Amino acid sequence: MVISSCSLGPSNLYPLPSSSMFKPLKFPPFWPRQKVKMGPLSVSPMGFGTWAWGNQFLWGYQESMDNELQQIFNLAVENGVNLFDTADSYGTGRLNGQSEKLLGKFIREFQEQKGGQGELVIATKFAAYPWRLTPGQFVDACRASLDRMQLEQIGIGQLHWSTANYAPLQERALWDGLVAMYEKGLVRVVGVSNYGPKQLLKIHDYLKARGVPLCSAQVQFSLLSMGRDQLEIKNICDSLGIRLIAYSPLGLGMLTGKYSPSKFPTGPRGLLFRQILPGLEPLLSSLSEIANKRRKSMAQVAINWCVCKGTIPIPGVKSIKQAQENLGALGWRLSSDELLQLDFAAQESPSKMIQNIFQTK
Repeated sequence: MVISSCSLGPSNLYPLPSSSMFKPLKFPPFWPRQKVKMGPLSVSPMGFGTWAWGNQFLWGYQESMDNELQQIFNLAVENGVNLFDTADSYGTGRLNGQSEKLLGKFIREFQEQKGGQGELVIATKFAAYPWRLTPGQFVDACRASLDRMQLEQIGIGQLHWSTANYAPLQERALWDGLVAMYEKGLVRVVGVSNYGPKQLLKIHDYLKARGVPLCSAQVQFSLLSMGRDQLEIKNICDSLGIRLIAYSPLGLGMLTGKYSPSKFPTGPRGLLFRQILPGLEPLLSSLSEIANKRRKSMAQVAINWCVCKGTIPIPGVKSIKQAQENLGALGWRLSSDELLQLDFAAQESPSKMIQNIFQTK
């Protein structure tokens, strides 16, 4: 196996189709081999996000979940998914970095049990902590991630966020840190996360002048998050040959149909859902209508919308059932009329997802 580029539930309000979508998956013949280009890399049209792997505060992670998470990883790879997104800050408290540790462990155990399965692209993000003030400190952060995952090279090394909003002098250190990682061969390609249109253009031009291609830009992008800035970012990416990676394609679960104005998740997400979900009736109704017509789930329709928009969605997953459902978002495409219906419903819904506070202009 080539690792990176180194070797290696339905709700009553929005009912889901009654047919089982969680049985063994049958994809069209082209699906396991279908890939899209990201610079020199070939990645699956959807990746898996691993924010929940180690995060107790928001996602309720417990170490007893690790065996199922290994099965999720195996299922994804066996079905053609080769892009896994993580970050050096993913985890809670003493578990910071746990997502990277688990991902590395799952790769090794998969190799031992299954053997080669093609190229895996591991994307990780480096936090712009206030004590990371020099390019060398970002190189050290990259080496620490490699140690946690026990890899020789990271597929996509990404800045987790820009400091332009609050510490502009630190921004140059971030950029030079990316350059240094690339020049030292610690990462195959570089990317950014939470960069708005203006900063995205600036870092692209800066890296280009240093001979470093910017291959990816990761932002919150979904039917709940398609405002002017997000669409401008997408247009910039298309014009410059940058792949847009769409995180939170399901709006933290609001687009799955599992919740309603009378049914909220527990914990911090519940507070956010109470603000937004009651204003999503037009969008959720359209998702439900298309899902039932297609015999898909609402989550599958929402993810497929991201794929049809030319992005690479990275839905999070922490159960086998979620993994199977996510995989069922691929191998088919929404029609142009269905895309227009969803776009219009999203615009007509009075509520929108709150943007990440770290996203710049």
